[in-house]
Amino acid sequence: MDQKYSDKATQKMIKYAAEENLTTVWDRFEAMQPQCGFGKLGLCCRHCSMGPCRIDPFGDGPQTGVCGADADTITARHLTRMIAGGAAAHSDHGRGVVHTLQLAAEDMGSAYQIKDEKKLKAVAEIYGIKTENRKAKDIASDLVSEVKKEFGQQDGTIRFVTTAPEVRKQLWEKLGITPRSIDREVVETLHRTTMGVDAEYRHIIKQGMRTALADGWGGSMVATELQDVLFGVPNPLKSSANFGVMDEDKVNILVHGHEPALSDIIAEISLSEEMQKKAVDAGSKGVNVAGICCTANEILMRHGIPIAGSFLQQELAVMTGVADIMIVDIQCVMPGLKAVSDCFHTKLVTTSSKAKIPGVHHVEFHEKDAEKTAREIIEMGIENYSNRKAEDVFLPSEKEPLIAGFTAESVYDFLGGTYRATYRPLNNAIIEGRLRGAAGVIGCSNPNVDYEKGHIQMVKELLKNDVLVVVTGCNAISCAKHGLLQPESAFKYAGKGLQEICRAVGIPPVLHMGSCVDNSRILRVLSNIVAEGGLGNDICDLPAAGAAPEWMSEKAVAIGFYFVASGVYTMIGKPLPIMGSENLYNYLTDEIEQETGGKWAFEEDPIEAAHKMIRHIDKKRKNLKLKPLVYEQPFPVED
Repeated sequence: MDQKYSDKATQKMIKYAAEENLTTVWDRFEAMQPQCGFGKLGLCCRHCSMGPCRIDPFGDGPQTGVCGADADTITARHLTRMIAGGAAAHSDHGRGVVHTLQLAAEDMGSAYQIKDEKKLKAVAEIYGIKTENRKAKDIASDLVSEVKKEFGQQDGTIRFVTTAPEVRKQLWEKLGITPRSIDREVVETLHRTTMGVDAEYRHIIKQGMRTALADGWGGSMVATELQDVLFGVPNPLKSSANFGVMDEDKVNILVHGHEPALSDIIAEISLSEEMQKKAVDAGSKGVNVAGICCTANEILMRHGIPIAGSFLQQELAVMTGVADIMIVDIQCVMPGLKAVSDCFHTKLVTTSSKAKIPGVHHVEFHEKDAEKTAREIIEMGIENYSNRKAEDVFLPSEKEPLIAGFTAESVYDFLGGTYRATYRPLNNAIIEGRLRGAAGVIGCSNPNVDYEKGHIQMVKELLKNDVLVVVTGCNAISCAKHGLLQPESAFKYAGKGLQEICRAVGIPPVLHMGSCVDNSRILRVLSNIVAEGGLGNDICDLPAAGAAPEWMSEKAVAIGFYFVASGVYTMIGKPLPIMGSENLYNYLTDEIEQETGGKWAFEEDPIEAAHKMIRHIDKKRKNLKLKPLVYEQPFPVED
């Protein structure tokens, strides 16, 4: 596959892999061609043993499954189960964070402490917990008790829903999609999509939206907010990204996955004088820690630990020959890492009780033993350094400086200053026409498209047209590697209005807001913009859009649906697996907007996708009767 759009270091590593006859994710993708056409259209069903059944998209063959389910029912069931899978992944992450906070509150000897009491009190107040004249540990204990209930409660609603705009909350109630609890919505979705239950596609999708909202305004928001309590609210900081952050002269420890509970401790202990000395005694010049995927984003945001690579780079990172140990937890971890690590000295270690890989060393992580486990793993990496082979080393030098650490809270401060924190400058910039609007560009990387083309071309096109971009997940990593997370990039890629904002505030035109679960930060930002006033009464009124140009995971489907259900125009590259149902396609890309104010859009060309997002932003500006752009520029209008 053509790699001209990917970063230079990745291009070098893929060429090296081919020369050394090493298999990568792109090779496995090519070997899988042609992929099942029925599956890509969403027209195969295996939910019971009467099948598997398939619907003929050309109309000559069967038009229902054995049970009588048609294309609309089958595609809606499949899609909604994807939402449930994605919501379960993020929400289970959130559940783990709750248990970690409980340990910090109850165990005085725990490795975990409450690092941000201000954030603790802010979250506690959302849950109606008294904070005045109380110890942080007592507040945290009460908060843990209340949040735990939300995973399985049978009555009431998720508390973070109360932070949404009032008009949005009323709409969810009217549609019957206000999430009741986190686990209940996932379970009910699996029930409704079982053979012989819900067969009306709109009705199925509404339950899917309720499940997605239980993720975005529930499990994911719980994970983000409580991680801030435990590890501290991120603040803007400097770091760097790409393979060049690894050091040929040091013990390189790579952390990969999504949960920061262990990686945060590893980051702290590995930099200690004790561990650095052990590494020197082993013949190296010290210990170097770098991240892959969303674990990378978590420790970057709080510690400035550099990013080695994104999801599709995980195998290539091992192929550099300098990764002495790679520690993985959950989500986006390829089993193919076993085969490639067997070709090098890299020690691959799984750590989660939920995820093992056959033949891979397992060190099970439990929060009560965090420091002990972190030390054991770091020392394994130090001991393995002596097994590194000089002839296996192929380390690209590319790396780019970046600024990360933006949050819903820091937007108040960097715009208004610590003593008059406010969103007013951001709202005014949009109202007065210096900013056209804002876009969240997020999500995975996928070998079924040219690596990073979708991310980078879309973001650059948005910047050129004075759209401020916020990023999370692997998109954030791609933007970092291409130099877009630097303030200087505004003067290279941004329109004049956005340039003025970046110059005045000293920020990059692309704001890194964290990992996948941190898309909930974007929900909070949007709600804060509405609350500040002047840009409508609901999220759907805002000149804003979202995109996941190279989406891959079920988590991306859940994320997309909670944004659509929250009123956001949501663009993705490859279509959702629904194209076999004309009715469902029309509903998700058109009719659903009349219900939620948001809708889906599919466009594989990243430039055209950006143009569609900008046209949507311009439509919202027109609806709000905002001033013309200060620096008006020609823009292609829709035919």
